[in-house]
Amino acid sequence: MANPSSASPASREPQALSSSDGATAAKPGERSTPYASNVMRFLESVGISNPIPDNYSSEDFYSDFLCNHLKTDAVRRGHITCFTTVKPTILNSMGGLHGGVIAAISERVAIATARTVVGEDKELFLGELAMSYLSSATINEELIVDGSVVRRGRNTTVVAVEFKMRKTGKLVYSSRATFYNSPIAKL
Repeated sequence: MANPSSASPASREPQALSSSDGATAAKPGERSTPYASNVMRFLESVGISNPIPDNYSSEDFYSDFLCNHLKTDAVRRGHITCFTTVKPTILNSMGGLHGGVIAAISERVAIATARTVVGEDKELFLGELAMSYLSSATINEELIVDGSVVRRGRNTTVVAVEFKMRKTGKLVYSSRATFYNSPIAKL
């Protein structure tokens, strides 16, 4: 008589969780975990099943959305300073500035900063964006966003972006972006 644990793995069917544990039963070929119901509750609490409003699907909504949160203060060769205020629309579920918004603002400021030293005759390609989330900015906090060119070469430009609390000067987020510059093709 064969030992049940010695059956080949391919002959075993995945086990569905019982409905008594609160998780959704798995379909054949799928696996469910004990955490599935917790994950589903979390996703529903942050609105994953809500429909996307029509105005969020418009062309270039993302750029307009970011620009509404970013105010330019100073532009110099190799340096840009902007301000942003943490509004409810850009908070994460923990009440802090959302990491994706930080990265998006960082990218925009880095591109603008690189453009102060790279001519319009060259295209910029983002090769790397490294983020450091050091602390958190909560609702109504004002942040200073400083972009500065770290290195400019013939083919690459490196830009550092720092987010500091306006009141205290505390560094909360930082990033470094590497751009590859190449001449625009003339066809």
